[in-house]
Amino acid sequence: MKSHFLSLSIIYIICVITACTQKEETQHKDKESSLPNIVLILADDLGYGDVSAYNPASKIKTPFIDKLASEGMRFTDAHTPSSVCTPTRYGILTGRYCWRSRLPVGVLWGFGRTFIDTSRTTLGTLLKDTGYNTGVVGKWHLGLDWVVKENFKDSLNSSSADINELGIVRDTNPEWLDFTKPPTVGANDYGFDYSFILPASLDIPPYCFLENNTLLGGLNSYTEGNDLDKGYAEAFWRPGIMSEGFSFEGVMPKFTEKAVDFISTNAKKDAPFFLYFPLNAPHTPWVATEKFKNSSQAGNYGDFVQQVDATVGQISKTLEENGISENTIIIFTSDNGPYWRPNYIEKYQHRAAGIHKGMKADIWEGGHRVPFIVKWAKDINPNTENQQPITQTALLATIAEITGVNLGNGEGEDSESLLPMLLEQEVKERKPIIHHSSKGVFAIRSGKWKLIEGLGSGGFSEPVTLQPEEGEPSGQLYDMANDPEEKNNVYLQETDIVQRLTAELEAIKRKGVR
Repeated sequence: MKSHFLSLSIIYIICVITACTQKEETQHKDKESSLPNIVLILADDLGYGDVSAYNPASKIKTPFIDKLASEGMRFTDAHTPSSVCTPTRYGILTGRYCWRSRLPVGVLWGFGRTFIDTSRTTLGTLLKDTGYNTGVVGKWHLGLDWVVKENFKDSLNSSSADINELGIVRDTNPEWLDFTKPPTVGANDYGFDYSFILPASLDIPPYCFLENNTLLGGLNSYTEGNDLDKGYAEAFWRPGIMSEGFSFEGVMPKFTEKAVDFISTNAKKDAPFFLYFPLNAPHTPWVATEKFKNSSQAGNYGDFVQQVDATVGQISKTLEENGISENTIIIFTSDNGPYWRPNYIEKYQHRAAGIHKGMKADIWEGGHRVPFIVKWAKDINPNTENQQPITQTALLATIAEITGVNLGNGEGEDSESLLPMLLEQEVKERKPIIHHSSKGVFAIRSGKWKLIEGLGSGGFSEPVTLQPEEGEPSGQLYDMANDPEEKNNVYLQETDIVQRLTAELEAIKRKGVR
């Protein structure tokens, strides 16, 4: 009798445990099914004034990006954390300014090594841990730890490789590397289940693809470079090693194909997905496919932008065809301002940075003010506009809040959620945002005021730097509400604002740890 009672008790306990487990699994699946898919499209060197939704006078047609803006929220005062590529990508993925890292200035080159600690929370790890299927397709430019040949292991030092003062290998000799082996650290090590990447920009070797950290096609070919006399513009790329049969014109179509495949495959699964889709365009080389050649009124650059626009349209179409557009968040933005010199403005009468001063790499607005559009049909009202200053480091905290994740200490230190703005809720005063030029010049934006440490662009535009004469300002202060073109430097007139913002900037800098 006792044995029979014990058996029934055991069966009862098993049933209770099974029911609880099934309930937890059901709740987990219900949560997963209610979470939105997320597609983050990051253009490369696209200007604020290239998109006609931002600049009606644009000589470039962007109907698909414009449609995205009409279906969601368009931010008109959005900024990249840096005016160049690598540090912006770091900031987007980690929610942290790159100048806090061991790469405080500049970018990586083609054979630069990884500098994001693999234990650091990224958009990839956050969403993977939340149950998302995650993928990255496109330009990586955050370094790869290629295997170093045994004979050259001692060569990675500051006397023989490009290593900064904090030990980051920005570039190295490709002859020292063993390309028959996969990198020991690559895109998949930052929370991405699937990766299909170009290591760096399309004008920097190596010219190749890696899929899930595996090099495709080897690196046994070589290019002498192209348009080397065009001032880093047009169909320019540097000499270097590449995969057999690598096609510069074929990179954008290949990325689009892989992104579409990732969406279509994951649309059939129960779990939500996250696709980080960093494009290689319209960064040089400006190599639009035949379909887009001579399609714009802004030369080869404009043609390439119109191919970017078509890719955005293809992504939107794929989401619609798979019946998942309603609960998919699409974020479209750019990694910095355009590479568009004054001679191109004059030639085509097209202002790639819109009304804004400067270009890529500069601390002026043209270097870091970019398009930023968010569509989420389920929760964001269509055709809305937000004029508050924001920065892309906000993405980590925003996506964490959307997915119900609480960021801990040391996670996304410079990230502040945009969700209240997206839902058009009352927004409290937000933290100042920091800008950083290619040469390490800082600026701080607080409300309508923008303070720049020093004179000049700090990037590509002339003058890069200036030494003040006696009685002249040593920095720049602009009222962005009334002077968005940064024409009137009021540094000497608004001394209280200069002192306050200088103190705020120094306090924010001091909080940084590498």
